[in-house]
Amino acid sequence: PQTNPQSGLAFDMEGADGHAFSAPPAPKLGSTEAAGEAVELYWMALLRDTNFTDYASDPNVAAACADLNAVSVFKGPRQGGLVTPQTLFRDILPGCTTGPYLSQFMLLPTPFGSEYVNRQQRTFLPNTDKMTNFNDWLTVQDGGTTAETNVFDPTRRFVRNGRDVAAWVHMDVLFQAYFNALLILGTPPNSVDPFSGGIGAPLNPGNPYLHSHTQAGFGTFGPPGLAGALTEVAVRGLKATWNQKWFVHRRLRPEAFGGLVHVQKTSNRYPGVLHNDILSSRVLGRIFTKFGTYLHPQCFPEGSPTHPSYTAGHATVAGACVTILKALFDESFVIPHPVVPSSDGLSLVPFSGPALTVGGELNKVASNIGTGRNIAGVHWRSDALESFRLGERIAISILRDQRAVYNENREGFFQGYTFTKFDGTQITV
Repeated sequence: PQTNPQSGLAFDMEGADGHAFSAPPAPKLGSTEAAGEAVELYWMALLRDTNFTDYASDPNVAAACADLNAVSVFKGPRQGGLVTPQTLFRDILPGCTTGPYLSQFMLLPTPFGSEYVNRQQRTFLPNTDKMTNFNDWLTVQDGGTTAETNVFDPTRRFVRNGRDVAAWVHMDVLFQAYFNALLILGTPPNSVDPFSGGIGAPLNPGNPYLHSHTQAGFGTFGPPGLAGALTEVAVRGLKATWNQKWFVHRRLRPEAFGGLVHVQKTSNRYPGVLHNDILSSRVLGRIFTKFGTYLHPQCFPEGSPTHPSYTAGHATVAGACVTILKALFDESFVIPHPVVPSSDGLSLVPFSGPALTVGGELNKVASNIGTGRNIAGVHWRSDALESFRLGERIAISILRDQRAVYNENREGFFQGYTFTKFDGTQITV
């Protein structure tokens, strides 16, 4: 069944309606940009089992960087004009290329009231790619199912690599990553029981109760109000992105693009449909050597979701929720005691490197989730980037409507939230 086209026609009573937003056209099927994005997606598939902490020394990562540097158009981040192991599969949002690939909010233990969440997860075993057989691929395109199933690692691990990220974004709740971040940010540290504490980040300097001696926030500008503000933007993000998916763009999924690549490479059936940057890429030879076809390997046996690719639901919700978190907390706060996963994913080890700020790590967790869907094989780079921006605009429209009904605003206590947008500029709402 097609997934919920009617959602794209829903109205809302707060913030702009979903169909009041727009996103620029996605790259055309045969464009240089689409070809560059496809080259990246094929390399993502080949590097799913390579730990992010090994990127700097891995020869296949170096080959991926060289291949992406050779395409005509590639809009990912660069260092000195080049794609490097430090920028590979990252985003251009501020902070995303600083420090480790994974955001601290994907790793740190998470206080949950009197409970606590260990962030080790159930993940897929290595080399368990799906839909690399043409008959299986065609069955899925026709709405059928194959004998392929998810194959899980019996040991739970911290996220280490692309396959782990793909497993995370396969099962997550809509606002899960950002609710985890809220709990980590908003819970004070506990020196007696570190697992019951967070990092206690300061609130946004615009919070009107920061300097009050007689009142404290609760339903507005306090813990319940903060949690509610975060979660309510998520479904509004879905409505807006579903309007773009079904009623504006209807972009094909990478697995369908991979079918075109395979047929073109094996039978030359559709000459001129795809740009030569993908058809001549070195990555396709490696894909064929490993799998025997030129199809784009998938992480999920069911393939892509049953709705169009552009814009992306995960990334739109990421953009909206992260924008709310930047409005709620001080984005300049430096995260204490940062960590990275061990190579086996069984522990966390200290990270020593550049300072990691709340704002940068919030952008990075949005990127990890949005790009995680790309790594899984179900979305494109431009799907994620434009959806982050769409989600940001949705959250800002809601914050503006909310400000108008706060009594703190009428009394002059609230002067607005100031935070940094995804394009690096500041806004006060």
